[in-house]
Amino acid sequence: MIRMRGRSHDKTAHKGSDMNLRVGLAGAAALIIAISAAAQTAPEKPNTLSVDWNKTVIVSKSTPTLQVVVNPMLRQGSPIHNGSFEALKQLGADYVRYVPWEPYPKLAVAELEPPTQSGTSWDFSLIDPMTKDFLDATAGHSTVMNFSTIPAWMFKTDKPVKYPDDPNQVFWTYTQGTQLADPSGKQLGDYFAGIVSWYTNGGFTDENGKQHSSGYHYKFPVWEVLNEVDFEHETTPEQYTERYDAIVSAIQKVSPNTKFMGLALALPQNDPRWFEYFLDHSHHKPGIPLDYISYHFYASPTLDQNLDDWQYTFFDQADRLITNVRYVESIRKRLSPETKTDTDELGVILPTDELEIRDSAAHPDRIPALYWNAAGALYAYLYIELSKMGVDIIGESQLVGYPSQFPSVSMMNWNTGKPNARYWVLKLIKDNFHPGDKLVDSKFSPYSEAEGQAFATTSGRKLLLLNRRNRSIEITLPESTPPHTVSVVDRDSGDNPPRVTQENGNTLNLAPFAVAVVSWQ
Repeated sequence: MIRMRGRSHDKTAHKGSDMNLRVGLAGAAALIIAISAAAQTAPEKPNTLSVDWNKTVIVSKSTPTLQVVVNPMLRQGSPIHNGSFEALKQLGADYVRYVPWEPYPKLAVAELEPPTQSGTSWDFSLIDPMTKDFLDATAGHSTVMNFSTIPAWMFKTDKPVKYPDDPNQVFWTYTQGTQLADPSGKQLGDYFAGIVSWYTNGGFTDENGKQHSSGYHYKFPVWEVLNEVDFEHETTPEQYTERYDAIVSAIQKVSPNTKFMGLALALPQNDPRWFEYFLDHSHHKPGIPLDYISYHFYASPTLDQNLDDWQYTFFDQADRLITNVRYVESIRKRLSPETKTDTDELGVILPTDELEIRDSAAHPDRIPALYWNAAGALYAYLYIELSKMGVDIIGESQLVGYPSQFPSVSMMNWNTGKPNARYWVLKLIKDNFHPGDKLVDSKFSPYSEAEGQAFATTSGRKLLLLNRRNRSIEITLPESTPPHTVSVVDRDSGDNPPRVTQENGNTLNLAPFAVAVVSWQ
C-alpha cells in the first residue's frame, strides 16, 4: 500500500526537495554518459566466445552415431555399395542403427506369407547379403538392430496385401491393418525371435517344427522394437506396449544378453501420453526391461524456401526439439530414470523429397551443394545441445538416401560413392568427442551467429564450433587460446575429409555453415 503525503507550506522543505531532484537528475545523466562512453570505447565484438575451463557443466554421456536404412543402393552390385560400407567401417561408430523397413518388403520381411501345414515362406536370401555387409562393417562396435516391419499377414485386412515381385520396387502401402490376427502377440513375438535366432544362434525352428540353419553367431547388443509406431498401423500407446512386451519376451528366450529399445517415435512432440504410458513399469509384464527409449527429428522447410531461409528454419525447428527433449526427460526421470535415451534419426527432409515419394520417381537434382554443410551444421548444433542435456546416443540419419528415396537425408554422394559433408561432420565429432569428456562453461556474445562448446578431453582442450549462417563470419576466441589445430568441414572441403591447419591468435574465420574443431594440449 502507498500512502499519499499531505502538502507542506514550508518553503525550506520546497528548496530541499528541488535540490534533491537536481542532484538525482545530474547523477542519472552522468550514468547514461558513462554507459554510452563505455559502449563506444569498448564494444564487444560479435561472435565472441568466452570459456571458463574451471566450471564443468556436465560430464558427457553422449555417443555420436548414425543409422543405416536398407534400400536398393546398398545392395551388392550397386555402384555405391562398396564406398558406402567402407565409409561405415572407417567411421567406427558405436550404436549404429540398422533398419530393414517397409517400402521394400522383400528386403525387410523374412516371412512374407503365412505358414501352412505344408510349409512356411521363411527366406533370408535377399536379406542376408546386406545384413552381413552391415555387421561386417560394424564389427567390434555395438549396434542397434531394428527389423522394423511386421509381416502384413499378421494383421486383419480386407484382403491379402500384394507386394511387388521386384525387391527394388518401392511399395509405400505395405503396413496395412491395425489389429493383430493373433491378439495374444505370440505369433508376433515368435517371428522376431526367429530373426534374432537366425543371426545369433545359427538358426531356428519354424512354426511346423522344421529347423532352418544359418551358421551365424553374431551378437545383437541392442534390439529396437518396431519403428515410428505413432504412424505405422495407427498404433496406440497401449497396443504398442503390449506388442513390445510380446516381442521382448520372445527375444529374451533366444538372446538373453540383448538389451531393448522402445518407441522410435516419429513425432515425439505430438502426444506426451506415449512416454507417460510406456515408461510406467506398471503397464508392462513383470521382468520386461525398459533399457532405452528412442525418437526422431527432421527439420522440414517449406517448398518456397531456399538456403537463405534454411539458415533460420533449420535451427529454429531444432530449438523446438530441444524443448521437447526437456519434457520427455522430465517424464523419463520421474517414471524410469534407469532408461537411457537414443535420438536415432536426426536430419532434414526437404519438401522435394516428399514430391518424389508422392510420384514414386526421382526428380531432377536441385539440392544445392551448400545444403550438405547446412544439414551438417544442424547435426553439430544438436550434438552440442543434446550432450548438455545428457542424451546418451545422438544419431544422424542416414548413411544412404538417393533420388526418389529421401535424397536429402543421405550421408553419401550417390553419384560418386564418396561421403558428403554430413558424414564428415559426424566423423569430425566422433573422432574428437567421447563419453567422459567434460563440457565446460561456454558462452557466445549476444546475438551471435555462431554456436560452440568447449570440452576438456583426455587428449586436450577442444572447441566444437559452427556457423549457423549462409555467410562467412569471424569468431573471436578467448585471448588465452594458445597455438592450436583447426579441423574444418566447409564448402571448400566438399566431399573430402576436414581441412586441417595450424593457427595462432584468437580469431577464426568460418565459411557459411562450416563446422570446426579447435584443439590444443
